[in-house]
Amino acid sequence: MLRVAVVGSGPSGVYTAQALVQQSLVPDVRVDVLDRLPCPYGLVRYGVAPDHEKIKSLQNTLRAVLEDDRIGFAGNVEVGATGLAPERLLRLYHAVVYCVGAAKDRRMGIPGEDLRGSCSATDFVSWYSAHPDAAGGAFALGARSAVVVGVGNVAVDVTRILARGAAELRPTDVPHDALGALAGSRVREVHMVGRRGPSQAKFTTKELRELGSLPDASVHVEPADLALDPGYADASGLPAVNRRNLDVVRGWAAAGEDATGVRARSIRLRFFLRPAELLGEDGRVAAVRFERTVPDGSGGLRGTGTYEEIEAQLVLRAVGYRGVPLEGLPFDAARGTVPHRAGRVLRDGRPSAGEYVAGWIKRGPTGVIGTNRPCAKETAASVLEDAPALSARPLPDEPLDVLRDWGQRPVEWPGWLSIEAAECALGRSLGRRSVKIADWEGLLRAAGVDMAPQLPAA
Repeated sequence: MLRVAVVGSGPSGVYTAQALVQQSLVPDVRVDVLDRLPCPYGLVRYGVAPDHEKIKSLQNTLRAVLEDDRIGFAGNVEVGATGLAPERLLRLYHAVVYCVGAAKDRRMGIPGEDLRGSCSATDFVSWYSAHPDAAGGAFALGARSAVVVGVGNVAVDVTRILARGAAELRPTDVPHDALGALAGSRVREVHMVGRRGPSQAKFTTKELRELGSLPDASVHVEPADLALDPGYADASGLPAVNRRNLDVVRGWAAAGEDATGVRARSIRLRFFLRPAELLGEDGRVAAVRFERTVPDGSGGLRGTGTYEEIEAQLVLRAVGYRGVPLEGLPFDAARGTVPHRAGRVLRDGRPSAGEYVAGWIKRGPTGVIGTNRPCAKETAASVLEDAPALSARPLPDEPLDVLRDWGQRPVEWPGWLSIEAAECALGRSLGRRSVKIADWEGLLRAAGVDMAPQLPAA
């Protein structure tokens, strides 16, 4: 038998587990999918917006994999600085595949970024997605005007959530406290701002169009911004998705300010503006100062020295993700990834026996959910190729029992099902559908974890 631990239960981890067991090269493979959180599915549970129910339904696909008899789930198991060292975990498994994603958001690196009211879009997403690390998070929803810096799908998501009415979110699984805070939001204008033009933006057309379908929000685009885009006049050389994006924003620009009538909120898409400084008042953000950019003729941008200020009492940066080091594994700080060759972790340039990576920590935060599947297959192929040498090493009979001896409290699949049941019951008690539990204590109690003080890992 080849026994493998996969650290991370998001799409890359689950696809890796699936690729390992659904092959014929090694006849007997057992995989334990470990996660720091007591709940599986990673960013599908904690990153997909609550009103994107079709994408969230991918959980059903991931569930079918995790219910395979050859695959086990163990949440509430932390690997790294405050948990198990990778070297110790490798004593329990022939191979360990790290699928830990890119957990940190990028900063803008401009003056005023740490003013109150300036936040990471990642933190905002975690809050309305009920990530237990974000429990109790507070955002300046008393603001009249919000600026979202970035023009990718995360920026579109947070813009849409800010512009939605609470009644539209009530049928979703958004946590009840977040729903109440959004119901009391005073945000009336949301500016989504990018330093490049719409033909270079990273959002996808489906997500972009959703902004125009919100029942009580209007969308506005500055025709002068679009005129700076080299692809605006002639989009024939652009990829299909970029051409479609241009068609959408061109329609909004042509419609003008009064096309949709009076709405409770307005969304303003701005392009070719680079954040230069957050301006404060009494320690809080009051406006964002942007420099106008223009294409430099070589595929890049240059500043013009012309500035514009947009009023904002809430600023959310959505300018990308970055991997963070996992203590005990090598790390390439420049790329934000673990050095590897076809998924094999490299230490001092040489493959480290039994250690592998997949997903964003392997390739960087690129691609969509489906991109993780071929990435996972490549890493699984490397594990299986190495299997004859790896499986010769003797292991303890029950790795989860050893984890418990070391002070860990794994939440196995029945514990997760208990959390699901508790969330359904919570929703019923609130007159809603299933509602996520948003705090660590509530999740662990629902999973049936003994809440007595935990012994430190030896």
